[in-house]
Amino acid sequence: LVEVARRELREKFLGAELGITGANVAVAETGSLVVVTNEGNARLVSTLPPIHVAVVGIEKLVERLADVEPILRALPRSATGQLLTSYVSMFTGPSPGVDGSPKELHVVLLDNRRTEMATDPRFAQALRCIRCASCVNVCPVYRLLGGHVFGGVYTGGIGAILAAWFEALEASRDIQSLCIQCGACTQVCPTRIDIPGLIVELRGKLAREQGQPILQRAAFRVVNDRRLFHGMLRAAAKVQGPFARGGMIRHLPLFLSGLTRDRSLPAIADEPLRDRFPRLPQPEAPREVAALYAGCLVDFAQPQVGEAVARTLAAAGIRTTFPEGQTCCGAPARYAGAFDVAARNAQDNVAALEAADARWIVSACPTCTVALRHELAASLRSQGLEDWARRADALAAKVRDFSSLVDELVAEGRLALAPVPGPAPVVTYHDSCHQRRRLGAHEAPRRLLRGTGHALGELPESDGCCGMGGSYSIKFPEISRPILARKLENVRRSGAPVVAMDCPGCAIQIGGGLDRAGDAVVARHVAELIADRVAPGPGARRG
Repeated sequence: LVEVARRELREKFLGAELGITGANVAVAETGSLVVVTNEGNARLVSTLPPIHVAVVGIEKLVERLADVEPILRALPRSATGQLLTSYVSMFTGPSPGVDGSPKELHVVLLDNRRTEMATDPRFAQALRCIRCASCVNVCPVYRLLGGHVFGGVYTGGIGAILAAWFEALEASRDIQSLCIQCGACTQVCPTRIDIPGLIVELRGKLAREQGQPILQRAAFRVVNDRRLFHGMLRAAAKVQGPFARGGMIRHLPLFLSGLTRDRSLPAIADEPLRDRFPRLPQPEAPREVAALYAGCLVDFAQPQVGEAVARTLAAAGIRTTFPEGQTCCGAPARYAGAFDVAARNAQDNVAALEAADARWIVSACPTCTVALRHELAASLRSQGLEDWARRADALAAKVRDFSSLVDELVAEGRLALAPVPGPAPVVTYHDSCHQRRRLGAHEAPRRLLRGTGHALGELPESDGCCGMGGSYSIKFPEISRPILARKLENVRRSGAPVVAMDCPGCAIQIGGGLDRAGDAVVARHVAELIADRVAPGPGARRG
């Protein structure tokens, strides 16, 4: 390709009368332009023609020449893993032409709504982008689709954000919908732009200005009515009989058949967790109370996970309650841009959890934990409900994910990890996106698994997205499918018969994929694996 480019393009470079480049940095102190490339084309364009035009976005301006160094360090390392690119060109004023006469240099400073963007309290951070593309290097969606599908002038999630401002909001509609909200981009971004959060803000703008699809509005209307929603799930549990075998649904008829093409689905529990909870054993003289926020999946599809949570906390002398008024955490609505729906969910949950008057609010779902800790208040503030938002902030301080809370109790001596005699069960561990990147809680579950006698082997690409993404796997099955296939192959490579995780959504995706493929490997929540391997610690007995 290089040989063809040289043969076909070199004459065009040599004969051009005007060359146009961009610039990675523009220095106000010296008037210098900095152009960073690996191919050398920009150097040819800027040196051979007698006229050089540089088109530079105003966000590329820095105050001093010394400000260039950190950008030159971050850009190649984040983009290609190099210490320095092949070509770093710095232009300060017109340079001599090939015949010795001065060339013309014209600098076009481009605003195109950048000034307006800089004053936006949420979106201003996007102007920190140095165009290194580290975000798309790790994006599971971009890896499959490339920039021609997932992008426009700029690619990937950051491209959707910039397109909404530099072109038009409508230009980002299709691009932003491809973001799976895994957060891998923010983790590697050298300037820590919250790309997933800004994508959610874009979805909110689109929903407010253009409305939501009819089916989505209808679905959220059901979810917002807690009694109707729960009643429909109970009804579904009764009519699923012909399709459910061994707790799994492997085939669905007609237009629903696509839901089980690549994974089996868990059967809806005959009895949800909220109905079982009053019968669960509790400590006789509890020291504290923890309110269990179950979320929809644990409540209606995986009640055994909620039971395991309650058993584990009981060993520490903690009584677990189930606030009856709890409903959907609002994450599905928020991530779809339906902030009004998410705010109504938030109000229901704030009222229910306040009434529980518990020391802790514990969740066995990382997405729900993130919603309770960070997003309830944000959704309420988006609707001007500041009083409710302050109440949500107060509750957020009590919120713990299951593994982190248990890890704290072990460290305090409230719980003792008690391995069962015999060969150590072999497990591997999948890091769910929210557990690892939003909560930073990836060490606690590993400590718990090792401490309870499990032989833990690291999963290749353990923090790689499984492709679930909530409803993403339903909206974009053709994208979710290969992401899941990569995760399943890594699970098989680990050689472990059990893959543990802290996320019920990931358990549905990975466990369902393994079941559909006929694998013997099973997916289990960490709570299920440790609940019968804990005992009261010395701190619990003193209490």
